[in-house]
Amino acid sequence: MEQDEAPRLTVVEPGQGREAPLGTIGVVFKLFGADTHEQLSIVEHPFPVGALVPPHIHTREDEYSIVLEGEIGFRSGERQAVLGAGGYITKPRNELHTMWNAGKVPARMIEIISPAGFEHFFWGLADHLEAGPPDAELIEKLAADFGLQFAEAPWLPDIISRYNLTPPR
Repeated sequence: MEQDEAPRLTVVEPGQGREAPLGTIGVVFKLFGADTHEQLSIVEHPFPVGALVPPHIHTREDEYSIVLEGEIGFRSGERQAVLGAGGYITKPRNELHTMWNAGKVPARMIEIISPAGFEHFFWGLADHLEAGPPDAELIEKLAADFGLQFAEAPWLPDIISRYNLTPPR
């Protein structure tokens, strides 16, 4: 397909898409890079009560999140926000960030990833976690392959305490 051609029509009906666990949150695959000329990919993330995504840095892509249900907290760099349904936020590449369920009910958000490609990290992680107990070395290698870096955050204990979250392993 030529780059100036429109992507083929892709239809994802409500409730469709592979759903899998990613550890503290889940993922539902909606659009892959192959559907968008590799411009972006889209996944949904369900956040159970108490869920916290470990602080991390994307070195290759930016993320754009839209909260669909519940309340989700975001920390990116020095900025922090708690958004309810209908809230939007950008998380630029090369900036340490985390997300958590900031409420008392399950939450859900859409994640737009640009450029596409990182959805394959989620796919590989989901395959690994569905196969058995997590192997830290394998997860570290998978993360490195996709330019993902996990990092310590001095502000994390405060967030865990304030929102009664389950600390990442």
